[in-house]
Amino acid sequence: MKKITILGSTGSIGTQALEVIEKLEGFEVIALSAGKNIELLKQQIKKFMPKIVCVQNEEDIPKIKQEFANTEVVFGESGLIELCSNKENDLILTATSGKIALRPTLTAIENGINIALANKETLVMAGDIVMKKAKEKNVKILPVDSEHSAIFQCTEDFSNIEKIIITASGGPFLHKTKEEMESSSLKEALEHPRWKMGKKITIDSATLMNKGLEVIEAHHLFNIDYEKIDIIIHPQSIIHSAVEFKDGSTLAQLGNPTMHIPIQYALTYPERKYGIESKSFNFLNHNLTFEKPDFEKFRCLKLALEAGKIGGSMPCVLSCANDIAVDKFLKNEISINKIPEIVEKAMEKHSLIKNPSIDDLFEIDKQLKKDII
Repeated sequence: MKKITILGSTGSIGTQALEVIEKLEGFEVIALSAGKNIELLKQQIKKFMPKIVCVQNEEDIPKIKQEFANTEVVFGESGLIELCSNKENDLILTATSGKIALRPTLTAIENGINIALANKETLVMAGDIVMKKAKEKNVKILPVDSEHSAIFQCTEDFSNIEKIIITASGGPFLHKTKEEMESSSLKEALEHPRWKMGKKITIDSATLMNKGLEVIEAHHLFNIDYEKIDIIIHPQSIIHSAVEFKDGSTLAQLGNPTMHIPIQYALTYPERKYGIESKSFNFLNHNLTFEKPDFEKFRCLKLALEAGKIGGSMPCVLSCANDIAVDKFLKNEISINKIPEIVEKAMEKHSLIKNPSIDDLFEIDKQLKKDII
């Protein structure tokens, strides 16, 4: 029986992961964590009966305890760290949004627990620290993002790699002009043509910031130079990514746009088991096209690549400034074209720390929240 904890069980990845687990044999969900969606968490507790759950706010604890008296309830970052300290875990799926997963993930690694990673901030902010600790503790970091999962499914040996190719759908503004994009509404930005995701990542997909963050993640996950990572726009989202070897051969992972497959692969690794039914892929139903990304229209992508190559504390600045800017856009406080402006200004003002500590990274986030008004 594989024992698993899911951080972020009420989000898009978390709910799909539970759908996968429900169809598989040999899994026991021993802990769940959620943010503010307490009603959905209650439904999950009733179905999967975890021993302990973590909520975001302490005031939500009684809402759980009054219905599930035998379920232990903790809260906040300290609660997540408690979940990740339990060595009963065989695997922890980190599917929370934001930087709150960073310290709990490091705690899990310290305890020798393998990670199924669906949280971008973990590697974008602290990739050097996390991967060094994972290597030291012989912990596997299994990618859940469809792009990184595709690369991982193509090969686990990167010693003979010429390059990796990360694909991007292009989002809702792919065929819009720069001016049309900059004058777009929040509603338009949230209308992703291929994927159903949370609001924050949907906006990152609209600006292509998400693809830049994925490049930074891939650099750390696969220990590969930025010069060997390419980005290709592929609107149909059928090829999820590819690997080119030094002999000229290229392997690609294809499939219909669904997160169930990469989630399932990470959860059942090293085996390839299936439980949830996925629509069979039919080559005759698809016309696959490809194009170069427009770095002038999608300035966030350009900034992300610059931050990754600079390294040190700069990716943290990029990620934290983008979080703040996207939040402002979601609240209709700024237009979408202000997002790259805010990020670029934050990067320009930052004094680089070459080897930041975890405390340094959280202090950067704290300071940016004060500076970006």
